[in-house]
Amino acid sequence: MTNIQRQRTLQTASTSLAGTEVLAAARDFFGRRSGIYAAFVEQEGPAYLTLRGQGGEEVVVAVFGVAPNTTVTGSSYMFDQQVALFLSSLPPAAVVAGAGA
Repeated sequence: MTNIQRQRTLQTASTSLAGTEVLAAARDFFGRRSGIYAAFVEQEGPAYLTLRGQGGEEVVVAVFGVAPNTTVTGSSYMFDQQVALFLSSLPPAAVVAGAGA
């Protein structure tokens, strides 16, 4: 797998939401997509969610850390554009002022 393909299939964002809120947002976002881009929950745990779309395409969303700086990763081979849209729909992580500010 090329580095460019790896970057497309594993995407990361930081958000101010708690992990449970991110997973609920992913469930809603992919469940309301129309046509071939809808995906529905297949497995879930406290820090991850796997969804299955048309043709068996898998989407994985995982969360790490705690709000207001939760890290979210999303991975999919064919739904990379939808994963990017989902990650961009999340509110950004809180900005923490440095000691010199």
